[in-house]
Amino acid sequence: MRLRIECEERLGICAEVLDILVNHQIDLRGIEIDPSGEIYLNFPTVEFDEFQHLMPEIRLIPGIHDVSMIPYMPTEREQQELRTLLKTLPEPVISIDSKGYVVIANEAALDILQLPDADVVNKLLKNWVKGFNFNKWLGGKKPTTESTHMQLKGRTFLADIYPIWLPGEGPESGETLFAGGVITFKSPERLGRQMTAYHQQTGEFEMLIAESQSMKRVIRQAKRMSGLDAPLLITGETGTGKELLAKSCHQHSLRKDKPFLVLNCAALPDNVAESELFGYAAGAFEGATQAKKGILELSEGGTVFLDEIGDMSKVLQSKFLRLLQDGTYRRVGDEKEYRADVRIICSTQKDLLNMGHKGEFREDLYYRLNVLTLHIPPLRDRKSDVLPMAERFIARFAEPQRRRIKLSRACQNALQQYPWPGNVRQMENALLRAVSLAEGDILEPEHLQLPSFTSGWGYAEENFDGSLDEAMKRFESDLLRRLYPAYPSSRQLGKKLGVSHTAIANKLREYGIGKHAK
Repeated sequence: MRLRIECEERLGICAEVLDILVNHQIDLRGIEIDPSGEIYLNFPTVEFDEFQHLMPEIRLIPGIHDVSMIPYMPTEREQQELRTLLKTLPEPVISIDSKGYVVIANEAALDILQLPDADVVNKLLKNWVKGFNFNKWLGGKKPTTESTHMQLKGRTFLADIYPIWLPGEGPESGETLFAGGVITFKSPERLGRQMTAYHQQTGEFEMLIAESQSMKRVIRQAKRMSGLDAPLLITGETGTGKELLAKSCHQHSLRKDKPFLVLNCAALPDNVAESELFGYAAGAFEGATQAKKGILELSEGGTVFLDEIGDMSKVLQSKFLRLLQDGTYRRVGDEKEYRADVRIICSTQKDLLNMGHKGEFREDLYYRLNVLTLHIPPLRDRKSDVLPMAERFIARFAEPQRRRIKLSRACQNALQQYPWPGNVRQMENALLRAVSLAEGDILEPEHLQLPSFTSGWGYAEENFDGSLDEAMKRFESDLLRRLYPAYPSSRQLGKKLGVSHTAIANKLREYGIGKHAK
């Protein structure tokens, strides 16, 4: 039961109200006093007969204007509003006290930490956060609001840190008391959708996942090469993110405010690719009634990215070589020379040097391009990037549906064990399909629908030796070894493969897999 008492401001009026409750042996649960002249009481429900006597007694106190029942206390509403706000916020929010211990962590934060509330509250926040010195911030003379990149359980966020100041004691006191801070974490994906300017910078290095040492080394080299104007060649298998790295280099250079234009050399016929790159003059061919600028001219002062340069025709290679040598070019059907002020970045998944030896690619063009080179390692060679990358994709795909989707332990193992022949692009597509079709909030290995992939690409090796029985055992052993991390028991494996767990247990023992490993 809750009461609101409207009264004048008088010394002792609150004590007189409490005396009445004591006389009626009513246990007070809570009291709030509003400076505007209202007292709020919270106590257990009393019998109607007793309540009939209680209300008139309170009204008879000098200075009491009115007494009425209310459904909730003011702070109860405020607390419920805060709980609702924190619960529905998609971004993690954590509050800490002046010593750095967690006071409040909303559901989004608990989902990322993968811990219940009881295991987080009253624990030091620095146990899960990297990239910011909370001890230094809390120990400062007057902590101020700060924005910084921060890692929460391995995921990178843009964090805003707000100090909590409480009013000091005394009516004329201008002092405030420092009571801790509130930290809000914004993911690059969500922030990108909220801020148009940030969305236009999706090629920055912060968008690249680099937990592995090999990828960190690539990004360090790329940052150093970004400020140079020499041609840059990016190599790597299909789907590794060569265009994203090229755009990151552009955004990190002095040309970042100028255009970044892309031409896929493998997607266009020779004549179309040439006119797209260099432009054409009026009357250069039938239908060309007006001159058209090419990518080189449209990207003046910026960067031109030529994707799959290894598929460029020999004729276009010759003209492109001249551009690299003296910076000049001609439009198709035009005698006038133009000078290009652009940075050239090329990519390929082919071995250009070997192609040059075979006469399939101009060697002089290769050596002209091979001034600055970056090689992006395949995803199978940087296992530590797999889970952070998967979590970022899942967060991006689930956010429009306002869902929080997590990976099961078996699914995490499956993602790390899979060789990803299509690299990052394959993972992105697989997770988009999984998030879109999954009915629950937990992704399991079967949701990924990954095609089977073996070290032999499904074909027998040329130097195959042995009997069919031996080959079947090798295949069986390889299959069980790849599936075991995702299904780490004979019962789970047996259910997955449609055989008895006893048969699977015997096979695991025979091949020395799992707990039977020698």
